[in-house]
Amino acid sequence: MDSKKSKHKRPKVDVGSLQAAEPVAIVSENKRPTLDCSQWPLLLKNVHLMNVRECHFEADTTGYSPLHRPIEEHIQTGVINLDKPSNPSSHEVVAWVKRALCVGKTGHSGTLDPKVTGCLIVCIDRATRLVKSQQSAGKVYVGIFRLHEALDDYKRVHQAVETLSGALFQRPPLVAAVKRQLRVRTVYENKLLEYDKEKGLGVIRVTCEAGTYVRTLCVHIGLLLGCGGVMEELRRIRSGILTEEDNMVTMHDILDAKWLYDNRRDESYLRRVIMPLEKLLIGHKRIMLKDTAVSAICYGAKLMLPGVLRYDNDITVNDEIVLMTTKGEAIAIAIALMTTATIATCDHGLVAKLKRVIMERDLYPRQWGRGPVAMERKKLVAQGLLSKYAKPGEAPPVVPATPKVVKVEDGVDPKVHKRNSQTPVPVSSSSSDEEPGPPRSKKNPKLQEPSSDESD
Repeated sequence: MDSKKSKHKRPKVDVGSLQAAEPVAIVSENKRPTLDCSQWPLLLKNVHLMNVRECHFEADTTGYSPLHRPIEEHIQTGVINLDKPSNPSSHEVVAWVKRALCVGKTGHSGTLDPKVTGCLIVCIDRATRLVKSQQSAGKVYVGIFRLHEALDDYKRVHQAVETLSGALFQRPPLVAAVKRQLRVRTVYENKLLEYDKEKGLGVIRVTCEAGTYVRTLCVHIGLLLGCGGVMEELRRIRSGILTEEDNMVTMHDILDAKWLYDNRRDESYLRRVIMPLEKLLIGHKRIMLKDTAVSAICYGAKLMLPGVLRYDNDITVNDEIVLMTTKGEAIAIAIALMTTATIATCDHGLVAKLKRVIMERDLYPRQWGRGPVAMERKKLVAQGLLSKYAKPGEAPPVVPATPKVVKVEDGVDPKVHKRNSQTPVPVSSSSSDEEPGPPRSKKNPKLQEPSSDESD
């Protein structure tokens, strides 16, 4: 028995000897994730860095990636970074683009004076829903000002230019087509790039909010220097998120691309000229939705937590975010009602409310009305216990009316009986056989009842 027990005994290993034999520790590894999205375009860039809430979802075959839409949809949901020429107004340029591309409507990201050139973002058809957000985005200008007297002191001019930054009072110039009312505009940066002492010309770069008048800013520079100044030239080099280097095109490029598509069916140049609207939303925080929740959002529903797949870091309450599909399509612009930490820790709740819906309705199939509560409501409606649009508990049960039973005598045609029953039958108040006389009236003395003296 002792020999059998000794066979089943395991040798005891000392912990110290085990650590001396081989090190027991977790070694740091530099393994990258298998999915690297750093080179993916538009809203799908760095999607592997987003926080994952759920991995499983029902993929839908409808919808297109922004860069692989059909050419008709690509035009209707596109934007153009146009280099506005000098002399025509912004509205004239936008009307020319509308006529050249044969589209329904166009809009621009902010008015430029006729003499001003540079970035003018033109939105087409569906993309015009982003015009208001682009008009309020920041702008960057490069301008040339002339002093009425040439000054030799470069430091003095440099100091005067940098003084005009921050919140400034401005009144629109006389040439402006708006009400000349005093307003406050913020200049984030005002930098002197170059100054010619002999000619009194200076080049400045202004980073400001929308609605800032650089012409008024040049006049204020002259007032600070005590000699007066005026703006000579102005060019906008950035509007919102797009700059001069982001696929800027001219009017001739648009006409040439449209001619190639109409005559030779070559859409490659048209795709280079027109960019997807998702290009304007790259700077927003993102929330990726399930395909089954897209159609409800397009109809105006608020975003609930079960419809979220992935979400970005550093989302705070009241942030302007973009809702996107798994293919990278922009669904809507929304206002966040939860932070990133709240989304990660909660199981249910309201994530965001919509600000502007971008995607068309019914592009994705409707998926609402399939839950247990909705199915029970449909059963009650089918049984007649609930009205079509009522919720449980709001309307009393509808009792169906019972049909009236009519007895038909033997030998009588039912149709004749029904017709006779519908015809009114005169009923006399007395049982006498006398014919009914004219109606009695108190106003007509001849029709009153005869008195007892006049009766026989």
